[in-house]
Amino acid sequence: MEKLSKAKTGLALGLFLAVVHAAWAILVALGVAQGLIDWVTEMHMMDNPYIVFDFSLGAAIGLLVLTFVIGYVLGWVLAALWNSLRKSSQ
Repeated sequence: MEKLSKAKTGLALGLFLAVVHAAWAILVALGVAQGLIDWVTEMHMMDNPYIVFDFSLGAAIGLLVLTFVIGYVLGWVLAALWNSLRKSSQ
C-alpha cells in the first residue's frame, strides 16, 4: 500500500466527523433529535438520561469546528503512524 498523505487523511477524517455532526445539528434544528435519542436508547433497553436543548447556531458552529479539528489531528496522527509502521516493515 502507498504512503498516506497526512494532510489528505486528516482532511478526510475531519470532514467526515464534521458532516456527521452537521447532520446531528440539523436534527436538533428540526426538533426531531430528542425523539431519535429516545427511540435508539429504548431499542437498547436503556433509559435516556439526556435532554436535547433548543438549537443554538453558535453551539452548532462550535461543534462543527471542534469535531473537524479533532478529526484532522487524529487523521494526521494515524497517517503518520501508518507511514512509520509501513516503513519499518519493509
